[in-house]
Amino acid sequence: MGSSDDIVPGRGAADAIGDEPDRLTMPGYRTRVVEAEVGRALSRVGAVLIDGARACGKTWTARRFARSEARLDDPATLLLAENAPDAVLAGRVPRLLDEWQHAPALWNRVRRECDDRVGAGQFILTGSALPTDDITRHSGMGRIGRVRMRPMSLYEAGHSSGEVSVGALFAGETAAAMPRADADLTAVASWLCMGGWPANLGATGDDAARTLGDYINEAVRVEVFEAIGVRHQPEALMRLMRSIARSVAGEAKITRLAADTGREAPMTRGTASAYLDALQRIFVVEPQPAWSVELRSRATLRNAPKLHFVDPSLAVSALGASPRRLLGDPATFGLLFESLVVRDLRVYSGAQRCEVYHYRDNVGLEADAVIERPDGAWVAVEVKLSASQRAVDAAARSLLRLRDKVAPRRVKDLAALLVVTSVGAAYRRSDGVQVAPISALGP
Repeated sequence: MGSSDDIVPGRGAADAIGDEPDRLTMPGYRTRVVEAEVGRALSRVGAVLIDGARACGKTWTARRFARSEARLDDPATLLLAENAPDAVLAGRVPRLLDEWQHAPALWNRVRRECDDRVGAGQFILTGSALPTDDITRHSGMGRIGRVRMRPMSLYEAGHSSGEVSVGALFAGETAAAMPRADADLTAVASWLCMGGWPANLGATGDDAARTLGDYINEAVRVEVFEAIGVRHQPEALMRLMRSIARSVAGEAKITRLAADTGREAPMTRGTASAYLDALQRIFVVEPQPAWSVELRSRATLRNAPKLHFVDPSLAVSALGASPRRLLGDPATFGLLFESLVVRDLRVYSGAQRCEVYHYRDNVGLEADAVIERPDGAWVAVEVKLSASQRAVDAAARSLLRLRDKVAPRRVKDLAALLVVTSVGAAYRRSDGVQVAPISALGP
């Protein structure tokens, strides 16, 4: 182990963050909503695990807090981790262990170090895949806090004003914002296709499309193998990704996804299930679970999760779409727009430790998203690509029906009913339903 001056035992994260010369922040960095969660975790426990899709910005955000680092995707550092792990853990704290899953044995080493050292904020681990043996199941309780990071929301990318705060909706505040002149339907289609990837900020549409194509090819040919350690057929996996893209924001029925991979030789259910699990392991695909709710009616709930790519731009790329093609195909645009809204709601509500669910029953009543806090407070959301009065009225009626169907205890916990549109103003209707464009949403 390194010298005591290197390790600085007992030094907390708050001390490290305040020491500006030692911070590793990258130039041009944009503030991320998840920073608040990371900061709280570092002040509370010995280590923080930041996981999420590759290229979503984990390393740059971790460097906002770290004072030293070890990059485990570097062959020399990985070799050192395998032969002299103590040397990899030595350094000024918080110590960043980037892409730690390449050396999964470090997990238990970090746990022990957190026990032995005095003070919170010793380590930050980042990872873009779960290890094949899921070694993180070994308890890190009281030692390692977990934070999920996703691609940038429109607010983080500078495309949303953030005037309609998800946190404020939970507090009972009223949505209010004027339409943005730069947030028309063409702009929304462009933002959707570019995605929330920091590397695509300022890129041309063509360059962004090529980058996303490279991302998917790398995931299919390399990352899945590294995540599951089993040989697979990249072409078959690509067909499954296209099948998921065609069903995005829909219920995840494996049999349907498998059948959609090819008429002559469709994928077996077992193979599709294994590939889907692999895509979730590398955080490319993320399910949206069904909401558990007490109902007055006898309607049967449909409990299948919906499937989303971690960023809808991956679905756009898998489908070979573009802003122009989306504008000419409102049905596909609408499904991808719903996925965009779910992505942003997950980012904005994460600071309150919320989960984002969906609701659907057997009589056709649904809510595209239900944001629920740990204390039971919830916000129901319907997503409409159109901001027309007719579309908003239909969404509001659906939300009010949901409110009237749930048991009294759940109605008491209801914080807001919200319709999210692509464009327009934010306001509160006379029936209490709130309306906001995605370009006004924020944390």
